[in-house]
Amino acid sequence: MIKTDKVLDAKGLACPMPIVKTKKAIGEVEPGQVLEIQATDKGSTADLQAWAKSTGHQYLGTKEEGDVLKHYLRKASEAETKEESSYPHVINNDELKTKLGNEDIVVLDVREPAEYAFSRIPGAKSIPLGELEERMSELNEEDNIHVVCRTGNRSDRAAQILSEKGYKNVLNVVPGMSEWDGETEND
Repeated sequence: MIKTDKVLDAKGLACPMPIVKTKKAIGEVEPGQVLEIQATDKGSTADLQAWAKSTGHQYLGTKEEGDVLKHYLRKASEAETKEESSYPHVINNDELKTKLGNEDIVVLDVREPAEYAFSRIPGAKSIPLGELEERMSELNEEDNIHVVCRTGNRSDRAAQILSEKGYKNVLNVVPGMSEWDGETEND
């Protein structure tokens, strides 16, 4: 059994709420202590890994117990933490709708497969955030890539990752699918 210093109940919450609650809870533990986040949102694994990486906190791992994912984070000391940054190049939903069909763009959907299956922008390419680094070769560095998720949080992290790896034309679509009123398709 893993020794934890605080347990956060985020069961039943969908993105971005597990991260929002984690940001608050991490402030309630001391550097070096371990926070256990209990969640049922399958996307929370990739979300927490990306958030930990972007802030300097250590993602220790996840254990699955039935429908509950138990994520473990070690709080970093001040010397280890990084200022959380947002990807600066964004586009809103209306701007993306205008570009669809008129410009040569790639819409990259970084939500989980189930989210993508139920409703997506027609022609969007699915690469969940948790698989992005290993599947980056499926994208062309020169393409105009518009990254979308449910609320703009996962797509923000994905856009940062792509930019860091040399992709030159990347935009984060905000607020993303949570407020998308354009055409959609599903399986």
